[in-house]
Amino acid sequence: MNSRTGWTIALAGVVIVGVIWWVGHGSGHGKSDADQTVPVVTAVVRQGSFTVYQAQPGTVTPANSVVVRSRVDGELTKVAFSGGQMVKKGDLLAEVDPRAFQAQAELSSGDLARSQAQLANAQETLGHFHALAAQDSISRQRVADQESLVRQYTADVKSAQGRIDSTNLQLSGAKILSPISGMVSLRRVDPGNIVGPSDPRGIAVVTQSQPSKVVFSVPVNAVPGVLSRLQQGACIPVDAYGDSPDDVLGTGRLLAANNQVDPATGTVKFEAEFANANGTLLPNQFVTARLPVKMLPQATLVPAAAVQQGADGPFVYQVKADRTVAVVPVKVGGGDATSTVITSGIAPGASVVVQGADRLRAGVTVSATAAPAAAPSSPAPTDVAECHPDPTAKP
Repeated sequence: MNSRTGWTIALAGVVIVGVIWWVGHGSGHGKSDADQTVPVVTAVVRQGSFTVYQAQPGTVTPANSVVVRSRVDGELTKVAFSGGQMVKKGDLLAEVDPRAFQAQAELSSGDLARSQAQLANAQETLGHFHALAAQDSISRQRVADQESLVRQYTADVKSAQGRIDSTNLQLSGAKILSPISGMVSLRRVDPGNIVGPSDPRGIAVVTQSQPSKVVFSVPVNAVPGVLSRLQQGACIPVDAYGDSPDDVLGTGRLLAANNQVDPATGTVKFEAEFANANGTLLPNQFVTARLPVKMLPQATLVPAAAVQQGADGPFVYQVKADRTVAVVPVKVGGGDATSTVITSGIAPGASVVVQGADRLRAGVTVSATAAPAAAPSSPAPTDVAECHPDPTAKP
């Protein structure tokens, strides 16, 4: 046996001795995963009422929106509003040069005066003719002709009066008034331009945004329960959110539902009304509408943090009486940011892990600390008598 072979045998012996020492001594300094105690926070599975919500994107639409146009053709001489100004129905918005209509009104007044004078003269002559006819001193033909002349002048008077009324209507149209109360847009035309009823853009747009409506779509499978409550006259509250659930823009009530399903999306359009007393909802604004679609009176609830996702689906870690944890598959039936509805897999009263699950596996011993009591779940939608369209609205 040469020296190289000897060194190899010696080195192998050292390695074997080292492994035996590590197995007997080094590994004894720690415990297996099953023997370790992992600190966790637990909560008790509870039973209670839970409202299932549907959150969908929606668009704000004003209660009324009117494009203001001039009712007469003419030169715009005055604009009496500023963009974003609140106006009332009947407020002056703009004026068209009235001089042409005033001149026409004077001509029509002259025509009326002439026709009235002719009618009065013809009626007086007809009276004389009737007196002569009673004495048989005039032919019946002359009496008939005079009666026809009186009718002609009577028609002339009515025609002249009609022209005056028409001219006065045009003259009143020279003052462009707000047809509704609301907020006026930026002006779309400047003084000096020729305006008229055929202008496609108009002078401005007045929108009535108090109240406002939000139009949104709901999946068809959630529609029957909502429609049933709506048809029974129940008030179904709807919340409108901005960029986040904390950005609440207002609370209103469900107003109406469309009568058909959109075949492209499988949804039904709903319309909710908001008092919008503080003006936070603007026309054409994109919001998120949150609608309660179903009430679960006896739901099994766990904190949302207790539900884990595995290769076979959702599960929870249940803490058993011997302080070890078991992996329990569950079926989830919806939830919100704080609570999850469990339809099967675990019963009320069981203890589940809500913090520290990243270090767990089946059979691990835990040191459990109880989590603070869970906040009550969302209340059921109120009835008509208790429903208010907007908490900021005045009664």
